[in-house]
Amino acid sequence: MKTYAYGFPRIGKKREFKKLIEGYWKKDLSEKDMLDGLKALESGIENTYKKDVESYPQAEFTLYDKMLDTALLYSVYTVENTAEYFDLCRGKNALKMTKWFNTNYHYLVPVLTDNFNPQLKREHLGGKEEPGSPLYLIGCFTFLKLSKGYERDKFRELLLRFAPCFREILSQFKNVHIDEPAFVMDLDMEEIDAFREFYREVIPEETNVTLMTYYDSVDFLEKLYDLPFKAIGLDFVNGKENLNIIQEKGFPDDKTLIAGIVDGRNVWRSHLEETKNIVEKLSQKVKKIHISNAGPLYHLPVSLDEEKSIPVEMRGRLSFAEERLKELSLIKKLCEGEDVKESWNSKITDFGINKNVHKRVASLDEKDFQKELSYFERNTLQRNELDLPLFPTTTIGSYPQTAEVRKMRSHFRKGDITEKEYGEYVKTEIQKLIRFQEDIGLDVLVHGEFERTDMVEFFAEKLEGILTTKNGWIISYGTRCYRPPIIYGDVSRIDPMTTEEIFYAQSLTDKPVKGMLTGPVTIIAWSFVRRDIPTYDVAFQLALCLRDEIMDYIKGGIKIVQIDEPAIREKTPIKKRKWNDYFCWAVQAFKLVSNVDPAIQIHTHMCYSEFGEILTYIKQMDFDVISIEASRSRLDILENIQKEGFNRQIGLGVWDIHSPAVPSIEFMKNVIKEACKVFQKENIWINPDCGLKTRGWEEVTLSLKNLVSAAKKIREEELAL
Repeated sequence: MKTYAYGFPRIGKKREFKKLIEGYWKKDLSEKDMLDGLKALESGIENTYKKDVESYPQAEFTLYDKMLDTALLYSVYTVENTAEYFDLCRGKNALKMTKWFNTNYHYLVPVLTDNFNPQLKREHLGGKEEPGSPLYLIGCFTFLKLSKGYERDKFRELLLRFAPCFREILSQFKNVHIDEPAFVMDLDMEEIDAFREFYREVIPEETNVTLMTYYDSVDFLEKLYDLPFKAIGLDFVNGKENLNIIQEKGFPDDKTLIAGIVDGRNVWRSHLEETKNIVEKLSQKVKKIHISNAGPLYHLPVSLDEEKSIPVEMRGRLSFAEERLKELSLIKKLCEGEDVKESWNSKITDFGINKNVHKRVASLDEKDFQKELSYFERNTLQRNELDLPLFPTTTIGSYPQTAEVRKMRSHFRKGDITEKEYGEYVKTEIQKLIRFQEDIGLDVLVHGEFERTDMVEFFAEKLEGILTTKNGWIISYGTRCYRPPIIYGDVSRIDPMTTEEIFYAQSLTDKPVKGMLTGPVTIIAWSFVRRDIPTYDVAFQLALCLRDEIMDYIKGGIKIVQIDEPAIREKTPIKKRKWNDYFCWAVQAFKLVSNVDPAIQIHTHMCYSEFGEILTYIKQMDFDVISIEASRSRLDILENIQKEGFNRQIGLGVWDIHSPAVPSIEFMKNVIKEACKVFQKENIWINPDCGLKTRGWEEVTLSLKNLVSAAKKIREEELAL
């Protein structure tokens, strides 16, 4: 038995990756200094692997995104220098971004045409031929499956066009690691036959190709057995069906099974004996086994060494990426009969228990999830109460978090200024923003969220039963990173979390100010969740906390509440047969939060996702208004919504906030006119497609002025008809 690991996080213990690249973007670092720093970071990762595992892939590193790197490797795009590379990531030629399977990692989506003919660009290959250190590649099937632009009936033909390039790679590298996570998707027989034909054609007998799958089980596992892979990696944490299939059908003697047995997506320590039992069960059917992580480790923070403030009893239950490597070494020793003399506590929680929370969740019944009035009855009440114009304008929630805002927050966290001083500063920013929104002419205002760091971390810091970290950063996309909280116990709200800022904002204006909350599914999706109780129990605990917050909003005169659920699509299981179970609790959790006074208008916002397939479930959430991040796929969204007979109010983003370009009034008017072909004009809101936290004030001001002007012009045109 050997240990094998892959996907170690590139972010660095001190976010070196982010600082180096963003330093280059800001011209604080030369290109050479950036690349030298990244090379040192990559070398450090290799040394980390070497300390605890026997084998790992090379050339996993990227400047931004491995899907983009793969697109460059096969000449989907051509770049001459580093600046042109980053232009595809975040510049004028930026590719669309979406979620990587059902994770909170994002990838850039390559666009191919039906007649695309791959050409290998060796300069993008990286790596060097080394014994026992395979070259890392995203498999051609996964790359093509996740790309866009071509007709799906051309899939097999396009896939086979990659064969000459792939053969050329294998002629240079005799040891290759291929990531094919798309193999865990719901694939039809044509797709299965296509990849079988492809891999039979391209892999020479003398080449050692390791196939890695993860995030779920492979439904057609036996279809891989006769393909010329030397090793097959399977996920036995998130794809428990893999074990059942092997126990029933066996595993070929001429291949090595790389068993993913330590969790690559959650931070709780592995249960050593339970993990050993899985290996022993596999050993009854499998001749050669290596043990590994179940999914890439970049979904975890780098190291617990940086978390000195976490209580000792909690630290002893956690494993980040470095600790996962050590676990593999321990599990190998245990499986080989060695006495592992190490204190080990894999129990998630024997603290954080709240009997009142358990009692409250247990007492929920049908009426807690069912609103007393239908949407149409609520709509009449709300329109009379709010008296908004046709095509009401608003924003999604956050406004630019300038260097000054971040500096003041840092001073407060370090104790350099008092809570009162920080609160006064935030109020000053809110006051300026309310004046700004009124001057621009927006109809529904927000308070700007200047006091909030991350939309999940902010609430986690205010709820009991959730722990936050100091340096537990993971990458969301490119250099953008966040710190997932750790839900370790029963979740409860001790005090109001957001009312002070919302009420202050509302006191400054006669226009409605939205109360802003992050929904329970998104808090779960962007946190590390306890695994000792069902996830739906955690969701209902969170939902009750958020509903209590809305009840306080209502007492303070707030008439509109936005419950953000950007992660509801990403959390959707990869396999459709699991969708009903997931959406059952996800929809119920949202309905539990929002089951309040019917005169209160409930908004939700969703972003970064493909929504067409899940609109049926989204409709069940029973909100009043939804805004969707759809600026780069608006026509697709409109078409899908039209098919579903969507009858709620909707805000389709007229401004793509992920691009620095300022959209013109005419462009925005055309977006609104497109929406009018599908929706009643009375049901259309005008807004950006996402929050404005990462934008600069200059572009925000220009874009919002154009947004309000576009809404007014088309409002006048419609009223004149």
